[in-house]
Parts: sequence; C-alpha cells; structure tokens
Amino acid sequence: MLRALLLMTSMLVNPVSHGFADTFADPTVIHGQDGYWYAYGTSDPLKSGEGTAHRIPIGRSSNLTDWTYVGDALTGTAAPYVAPGASYWAPDVRYLDGRYVMYYGVTDTTTSTDTNDFAIGVATSPTPAGPWTQQSEPVVAPRPGGSGGWLNTIDPAELTAADGSRYLYFGSYYGGISVVPLSADGLHPAGSATQVALDNKYEGAYVVRHDAYYYLFASSSNCCAGPATGYAVSVGRSASPLGPFTDANGMSMLASRTGGTPVLTQNGNKWVGTGHNGMVTDLSGQDYLVYHGIDRNNPYLDAAYGINRRPMLVDRLDWIGGWPTVRAGAGASDTPQAAPVTAGSQNFSTAPGWLPRGWKTVDGYATGSGTVRRQSGAGDVRVEADLRVPADSALGLTAGPATVTIDRRAGRLIATSGSRRAWAALPSGLDFGTWHNLAVSIRGNQLTAEVTEARQSGPIVAVSLKVMPGTTAGFTGRGDVDNFSVQRLYRPVTGAVAAPRLGRVTWSDDFSGPALKAGWTWVRQDDAVTIAGGTLNWPVEAGDLSGTANTAGVLTRTAPRGDYTVETKVTLDVGVDDVRNYQQAGLVAYAGDDDFARLDTVAIWNTRQIEFGREFPYAGQLAYGGVTVGTPAVTTWLRLVHTLDPRTGEHHFRSESSTDGRTWTLGGTWTFPAGTTPKIGLDAHGGATPAVTARFDYVRIHQP
Repeated sequence: MLRALLLMTSMLVNPVSHGFADTFADPTVIHGQDGYWYAYGTSDPLKSGEGTAHRIPIGRSSNLTDWTYVGDALTGTAAPYVAPGASYWAPDVRYLDGRYVMYYGVTDTTTSTDTNDFAIGVATSPTPAGPWTQQSEPVVAPRPGGSGGWLNTIDPAELTAADGSRYLYFGSYYGGISVVPLSADGLHPAGSATQVALDNKYEGAYVVRHDAYYYLFASSSNCCAGPATGYAVSVGRSASPLGPFTDANGMSMLASRTGGTPVLTQNGNKWVGTGHNGMVTDLSGQDYLVYHGIDRNNPYLDAAYGINRRPMLVDRLDWIGGWPTVRAGAGASDTPQAAPVTAGSQNFSTAPGWLPRGWKTVDGYATGSGTVRRQSGAGDVRVEADLRVPADSALGLTAGPATVTIDRRAGRLIATSGSRRAWAALPSGLDFGTWHNLAVSIRGNQLTAEVTEARQSGPIVAVSLKVMPGTTAGFTGRGDVDNFSVQRLYRPVTGAVAAPRLGRVTWSDDFSGPALKAGWTWVRQDDAVTIAGGTLNWPVEAGDLSGTANTAGVLTRTAPRGDYTVETKVTLDVGVDDVRNYQQAGLVAYAGDDDFARLDTVAIWNTRQIEFGREFPYAGQLAYGGVTVGTPAVTTWLRLVHTLDPRTGEHHFRSESSTDGRTWTLGGTWTFPAGTTPKIGLDAHGGATPAVTARFDYVRIHQP
C-alpha cells in the first residue's frame, strides 16, 4: 500500500523493476520515438520460480518509475554463429539513423567446442519493442586469449562521437575493455580494437560525452556473490573516444595501479553490488544512472548460491567539479526520491488545437513548415524535440528570443539571438533526415543546444550563446517534429555530501617503542613481525583469511564504543604488472576468522588495487566479495570509518584511501549485524613469494 501511494505521488522508489521483474540485470534504457522509455536486461528468469531465462527481456515505462513487461527481444531463430544453449548478456540499444540497433554478449558460439568463446552480437528493429532481426555475423568475433581460452568479449556499449564516428566498447576481466571503430551503419567493425582499461579490473563499459570529455564508466569486482557482492562503478575521462582515460587524480585506467574515480558504491543500506550502468536524461535535463543492485536481505532469485537477484535501480546522477557521482556521493537510494521529470511531452498521437496553419499531424508526429510558439513561463527552461529535417531545409527550436536550427543546407547547427550568432558543423556521416533529438537549455543568460541520438552518449554537436530570457518556446522551419517538450530546467547539485567527520585522536600506537602498546592481541602470532625504525615490520605471510583454511595471523585490539575512525599508513612494495596473487596488507574489522572485513592494498593478477573485502557465513557456506577503493601507491593511507545504525544497531564500516594522507577517496561500506563486537586490527598475508615486508607507520583511532 505504501509503495502504491508513493508511486501515485510521482516518487522514485527502488527497485523500479519491481512491478514486472524480480531480477533485471545489466540494464540499459532508451527513449523511444513513441514517447515511452524502454529497458533491456540480461537473459535471466524474470521472476522467482519461473525457471526459464528470457532472451533479453524488454520493459516499458511512461515515467521511468513504473515499468511493465512487453516481451523478449530475441525470440526468433538464433544467428548461425550462436551455439545451442548460448545465453545473451548485457544488451545495449541505440537509435542510429532511423532504426534501433541492439548489441549484446553471446556466451557460446560455433567458433570452437569451448563453451566460453564469447562474441558480440547485433540485431536491428524498426521499433524499440521489436521485431528484432539478428545479423548473421557477430560485430566482434570471439578472440583467442594469449594464455589460452577466449577473451571476455562481452558487455558492449556504442558511442557516436562528436565527429559522427561510431565506436563499440566491450570486454571484461580477461582481456580488459577495448574499443573498436564501427561502420556508419553500426553493424560491422571498421578497424582494429584499442584497449582502454586494464584486464582483471573492469567490465561493463558505458561511455558518454559531457562538456569537453568522453567519460568511461566501468564496473569492478565480482558482480554475483549474493549478499557479499561488492560490484561498484568508477569512471575515467579522455579528450578522445580512444583514450587514454584517466581519473580525477590523473591515474590511468590502463596502469597496473589502476585508476578510476568512484561514481557509485554501496553505502550501508540494503543495496550491495551496485553496478553495470547505463544512463538516461529526463525532460528537465537531469541525468539518471540506470544500474542493478542486490538486496543483501534477499540476494538470490530462488535457491541460495543460484541466480543472483539483481533488479533495476535508477538514481540521480550529479556532475560535480567535472566528475559524475550518484546523489552527490550518497549512493544508491532505498527510500523515496524525487521522480524524474517525464510528463508534458507532446507526441502528437492526437492533433493539438494549438498547431497553426501549415502544420498537421500524421502517423503520430507533426509535419509542416512555419513557426509554432507556446508559453514557457519565466526562468530557466529546457526545450527539446525529436526532429527530422529534409535535405534542403532547416528545422529547429525557439526559446525566448533565441532560435536554434539544424540547417542541412548549410551543414550547421546554428543558434541566433538578436545580433548574436554561434554555429557548429554537422557531422557529415550522419543522416539528419532521420530522427535526432535537439535540446535547448537556457540557464540565466546562457543558452546551450545539443543534438543527440535519442538523448544517448551525450551531444554529437553542440553550440552555446549568450541570450536574453523570454517566456515562449516552440519550433520553426520545415520538417517533422515529435516528442516536443517545454520544462523548467533542472537545478544542478554543485556540492558533494560531507565526508565523515574525523574527530580527535583518542588512541594511537606509533610503533616507536621496542614492543607493541598494551591492548594488542594476536590471532595466530607471527614471530617474524618486528618493531624497528618507527614502524611495525610484517613479512607478508603465505597464509590467508578467506575460505576455511584461516592460516594467516591477525593483530587485533578491542574497538571503542560508538562511532570512530581507525587509520593506518602502510608501505607495501609489490611492484607493478607481474602476478603476485594475493599479497596484501592493511586494516581489518574482525569478528572471527569467518566474519571479517579487510581493507588492504593488494596485488590481483597484473593489477594493484585497494580492496575492501568481506567474508561471513550465509546459507551454510562462506560468502566472500570485495569492493575496490581508490588507487594504491607504494605507501598508502587507509581508514575504516565505523558508525552504529541507530535504527538497526548494525555496525557500518566505510572505507577510505589516500596516497598522500591529505586527499581521501571515499569507498564502499560493509555491515556487521547488531550484537556482534568486531575488533579492529592489521593483516599482512596472501603469499610469501617473492618476499616482501609490509611496514606500518602507526595505527590511530579518532572519535567525534
């Protein structure tokens, strides 16, 4: 009843796929020419107990919050290269020059007898709901791995760049993320692939253009570990679609110490494993991240350790200081939020009385010539429409005294206001005789106009101009108009949520004496540990904590009551690029050998990462997963920020990392149940070859 009342009052309540699907993983959303939003997900059963996977299920919504099931995309005969029993993963759907194009991962092909010879398939349709026609060849064929097997050729995402060139991003942990140029129709490769993100770190690419940069969103860690899933989204940016992509600290996403600025990570509420995103823009111009998450209290579709239940979530995406972040850094929502602006678009399914002579409706759109003006009201405004412009014509939008037209005769996007004029060349490779979206935003006296394909990938071409405000909006020129909308422009969020308060130092051990301070206790004491030179020196052990072996030492002390932050500075030189699985050292919250959370700088294959891992018993087994936190250096500062949830009594541990001790990256949160008493401490384990020593400068506890 509460959900129904909230939906009636236009609130956004996650998971938005609740009405038709218990799970809807790897979602992507597009605004169709019919005025509806369409969502596409990985092939899984939609409901508990259903048992049969859908072949890319499709959802439809009029408001981005209420969704219904409309069918499966790939219902016909499989393409000849698809092996029997193959699954279809992580679709990406685009509107390219008059038709819908769907890219998707194919898990098994006829290339070999191996069941993991992945490929990227492609299908086309005249409408977003189908029928979809599979192309006979993959757009990216299976790729042999250098060390055997087949590279992870999955998770596709298309981008139309500012010059009209088309690209396809794809890949996963084995092989990394790559990008390949596409033919003009988007159906064939048109060159060789370029790797843009390191293997063994990222998957689930999604690229958008925002202002002067291309932003590569990618997900890291395990997607599917049930209640221990630590999937999260990070981003890097580049001036070129081909990279290199670097994060806010200038770290490359191709480096062994891999860069990536956090966009979305779990925050301690019910959602874990928040990742594999798409993006959509509402009618006010506000961006939203579309992604999946796992309810840690209900993590599986049917039986434990079976199919992960990953419903679709939608949350506001803010751009702060040139970098995207979900809800200003607050992360996934599990309480009602303001809904996207979706009402008020005119799709001309019926002829409105305000269309003047020279314009008429036909087949659900307006066609004609001349100028149409409507009242927009005072203040900041966004005017948008889908436009189809004949070859010898110009067609555009008006906003106050300004006019912005797609002028195919001149080959330009032209903005004018009085004597002021700005223009940009239209990319020659695109067909503006098919539908393209033009959005004109005026904030204060600044006009920005952007042409996109169905609001996806950011602007293909854009102009800006100083203007005077006005109170009318409309369209002008000759051609076809659909989905015309006039809305109050969204108000951007310009400041991130406050970082956790550090407080004063209430306890510390600077390892300046010959022995540990009182209060430390060992779990499996390591006699090789020494204190000398102002550091605690711990040769990395061959043991581990994860799993059932529990052979590694842990140095612990009782945690204070209430809220606190524990911090350490650790030097661990495990080199770069080579494989040192899984040498690591850092902080640990420890309630037992099979119930802990460790924040370590760690070597994982060829990468060097900071991982906040969690292990605990679940359904008769041990669940383990990790969330990545920033980028490590030889010397890295680590923090665990502990808070008690006043509603549930749960312990929340939020992770932070730094490479200079001053600027901190805020990471994900793991929880411990109410009634537990986790200690805090240090660890250094995961492999003794080659020999390396972790050196801890101090451990400090801060309290408010």
